[in-house]
Amino acid sequence: MDIITTHKNADFDAVASMVAATLLYPGAVPVRPNDLNPNVKAFLSIHKDIFDTYLPKEAELDKVRRLIVVDTGSWARLDGHLRRLQKNKDLELILWDHHPEGDMQAQWTCREFMGATVTLLVRRLREQGMRLTPMQATLFLLGLYEDTGNLSFSSTKSEDALAAAYLLENRADLNVLSTFLRPVYGERQKEILFDMIQAGESAKVDVKGHRIAVSRMVIEGHVGNLSVVINMYREIMNVDAAFGVFTDLERQRTFVIGRSKTEDLNVGSIMRSLGGGGHPAAGSAMLDMVNPDAVVDQIMTLLEGNQQSSVQLSDLMSYPVTTVEASMPMERVWEVLEEKGCTGLPVVEDGVLTGVISRRDFRKIRKEAQKKSPVKAFMSRNIITIDPEKSPMEAAKVMVKHDIGRLPVIRDGKIIGIVSRSDAMRYFYDLLPD
Repeated sequence: MDIITTHKNADFDAVASMVAATLLYPGAVPVRPNDLNPNVKAFLSIHKDIFDTYLPKEAELDKVRRLIVVDTGSWARLDGHLRRLQKNKDLELILWDHHPEGDMQAQWTCREFMGATVTLLVRRLREQGMRLTPMQATLFLLGLYEDTGNLSFSSTKSEDALAAAYLLENRADLNVLSTFLRPVYGERQKEILFDMIQAGESAKVDVKGHRIAVSRMVIEGHVGNLSVVINMYREIMNVDAAFGVFTDLERQRTFVIGRSKTEDLNVGSIMRSLGGGGHPAAGSAMLDMVNPDAVVDQIMTLLEGNQQSSVQLSDLMSYPVTTVEASMPMERVWEVLEEKGCTGLPVVEDGVLTGVISRRDFRKIRKEAQKKSPVKAFMSRNIITIDPEKSPMEAAKVMVKHDIGRLPVIRDGKIIGIVSRSDAMRYFYDLLPD
C-alpha cells in the first residue's frame, strides 16, 4: 500500500501537492492531516466528493510499503499517527519539497528552491502531457498563488509562472481563488478603494429593490487583487452588489469585476453576457477598449433583466429519495450505493429518519464479517436536515460548518428530497440548467 501525506496545519500548497501526487502515483492513498488551515478546510468540505482524502486514523499503517511526502521534509511535521512509519525499516520514502530543511532520508527526492511545492509536481505533470480537470487546475493554482503571493513574493521563480500558465490553460478558475485565498492588499489597492469611495452616494442606484454600487476608474498598468477592492467597496458602501469598471488606457482594455451578497443578482450570468464568467456571487470580464459609460449602461440593462426569484432547495434537490432500512446489511447497502451512483443515503427505521450512511463509513470495516452487520452499526446518527425553502447558499454553509456531504430536505417531518455537495457546487459554480 502506498500513501501520500503532508504536514500538519496544511495550507493550499500542501493539499494541492498531495492531490497532484495522486496523479503521478496512481493507486496511492492521499492521507491528509487532521489539522488544516481554515480556508483549506472550507474548500475541502464543499469539494470533498472531488478530492477524496483519508484521515490518519483510517490508514492501515501495517500495510504501508511506500510513503510519498509533499511540502515538508521533517518527520516532526507529520501527523503523530503517521510518524510511527519512521520505525519501519523497509519503508520506501519519496519526497517532494521546496524547503531545504528536514531530517527525512528519502530513497528518491525532488527538492528544489521554488515558490511552491506544487510547482514541482505540476512541472512533472506538464512534462507527461497530462490534461487536468478545471477543478484540479484550480486547486493547484490555489496552492501556487498562496505560497507565492500571486507570483509577487521574492521567492517566486520562473518555473512558478510557467506552472501558473499551464494551470490557466487547463481552465483554472480565478473567481474561485478570490473566494478562498487570503487577499494581498497593498498601497495601490488602498488608493483605488479610497478614490471609489470618494464618489460616494452618486455611485449608488436602486434596481428593483436592490442597492447597487457601480464605480468607473482609470488605472495605470497592472493592478492585482482588484477583486479584493470590490469586496471591500461593496461592504463599505453597504450595498447588495458592487461592480467596478477599470480602464487601462495603456493596454487599451477594460476590466469589469462584480460581487454580490444576494442570490437574486447573479453576477456570473451578467459577466458571461459581457464575455467573461463567474458564479452567482462573483465574476469578471475583460473587454477590449470600450467606453466605460457604455459598459456601465450594459451592466444596468443586464441587472434589470437578471432579476429572478431566489433559487430554493426545492428547485435543486434530488427526489424521490432512496433510503435504506437500519437493519440492511452493509454489503447490500454498498450495492444500493453502486446501483444508484450516489455517495450516501438516509437510513430509516419504521419510516423515521435515524441516520445517514456514506461511502466513507465503509472505511470503518476492518473484517469481512462486518459486511454482514446492519447499517445502523456504522451510520452517522448526527442528523442535520434542512427546509426546502432554504437557499443553496445556506445549504452549502451548513455542509461546510458540519463537514457533511448531504442534507435530507424535510417538510412536515418527512423526507421530500436530498441535497448533496455536488448539488451545492453546481449552484456555486453557476452550472444549473437553464
